[in-house]
Amino acid sequence: MKKILYVASAFAFMACGSSKNTSNDDANIDQAAKYAATITAKDLGTHLFTYASDEFEGRNTGEPGQKKAIAYLKNFYVSEGIVSPLGGDDYFQEVPAEWINKNTRRGKFKDSENVVAFIKGTEKPEEIVVISAHLDHEGIKNGEIYNGADDDGSGTVAILEIAQAFQMAAKAGKGPKRSVLFLHVTGEEKGLLGSKYYTDVDPIFPLANTVCDLNIDMVGRIDDRHKADPNYVYLIGSDKLSTELHNLSERINAKYTNINLDYKYNDENDPNRFYYRSDHYNFAKNNVPIIFYFNGTHADYHKPTDTPDKINYDLLENRARLVFHTAWEVANMDTRIIVDKAVVKKESE
Repeated sequence: MKKILYVASAFAFMACGSSKNTSNDDANIDQAAKYAATITAKDLGTHLFTYASDEFEGRNTGEPGQKKAIAYLKNFYVSEGIVSPLGGDDYFQEVPAEWINKNTRRGKFKDSENVVAFIKGTEKPEEIVVISAHLDHEGIKNGEIYNGADDDGSGTVAILEIAQAFQMAAKAGKGPKRSVLFLHVTGEEKGLLGSKYYTDVDPIFPLANTVCDLNIDMVGRIDDRHKADPNYVYLIGSDKLSTELHNLSERINAKYTNINLDYKYNDENDPNRFYYRSDHYNFAKNNVPIIFYFNGTHADYHKPTDTPDKINYDLLENRARLVFHTAWEVANMDTRIIVDKAVVKKESE
């Protein structure tokens, strides 16, 4: 993400004889649009070609490639001056192997980590807006690396760019009123484990204070349904708990990004059951409103061919900007979004 520099021309100032107050000029700028513009296809690609490279060995839970991934995320946040809510140099929420193996039937795994970073709110710091994505993928199978560029490298790098945009705003004195938690969860492919550990075992911030979770899982590709009109994203869950969040999302998209918001998979009767299949669900079951951003499945889903060269970076840019704009609005509203619907849980719960 490239930082935007504004250079005043002394010559132009004198030629116009202006005594304009630059602080008033800044007040007239749409701050959300200004910082959203720093989220670019180029910078998303730079991140993803590293994060979904063979060097990261498919980021399997607890394995060396996953450790490289969390180091990459931490180093980014440190370099940007975005702090950890855990304090000091600790950006890792430990998820013990004993707990992981107790909660999955998909093998035996080593200790793993969620990665957390944080921008403190200026007016309502105790209220938390969560932006989440899973950092893991399938690892190496039969000698082939499953890079997981779309699943979920795309969501992971989107968060990095969104976090940097918020941090740039904060440094300029335009920080969010509410706090924003950037949450990269592990073990999603093993059963939504990192997010479950966060919500059910060790929420860093009380769930009662969590305003919403905006979860990004696969936002870099185009599915067969939208080949002719690729400017889309599936939204799932936006209206499940909060009518206000759903309406806000629609309004923000119409104002800034103009993406076709497809609610096909939001239908409770949809056989894919995507609402229950990504990390947002662990927040939703605890009465936290959510939006799940998703591009649908494709031929490379959960295959070693899910590589960064197949990502549509212009689409990824616009989708990431939509999440940023939505988070910005939720974080800066005068009042907290209202939960007005009952929790919908899986039949087994």
